[in-house]
Amino acid sequence: MRYCLALDLVDDPVLIAEYEKYHEKLRPEIEESIRSAGITEMEIYRIGNRLFMIMETDETFSFEKKTEMDAGNPKVQEWENLMWRYQQALPMAKPGEKWLLLNNIFKL
Repeated sequence: MRYCLALDLVDDPVLIAEYEKYHEKLRPEIEESIRSAGITEMEIYRIGNRLFMIMETDETFSFEKKTEMDAGNPKVQEWENLMWRYQQALPMAKPGEKWLLLNNIFKL
């Protein structure tokens, strides 16, 4: 299954560069948490301070399972807290929401 999500970064060139640097070589424990949740491929694109993520998942993936796994993983919590320094919620996000799922409105 493919999922597409969006999130904004704090609009500061120095912070954006730092954020990208963290993603050049992902921490092994973070990559393991992503893969063990059933995410087989993940890409993040950026324009300005807007991020766009594409996730390909297998049949074992669910957002609920990923959230539960992340909540019980101190390394993922540390990573999420660090990343939140660079990220900001989209204007339409509810309190506590980060990455928002995009609706597919066209397919060729």
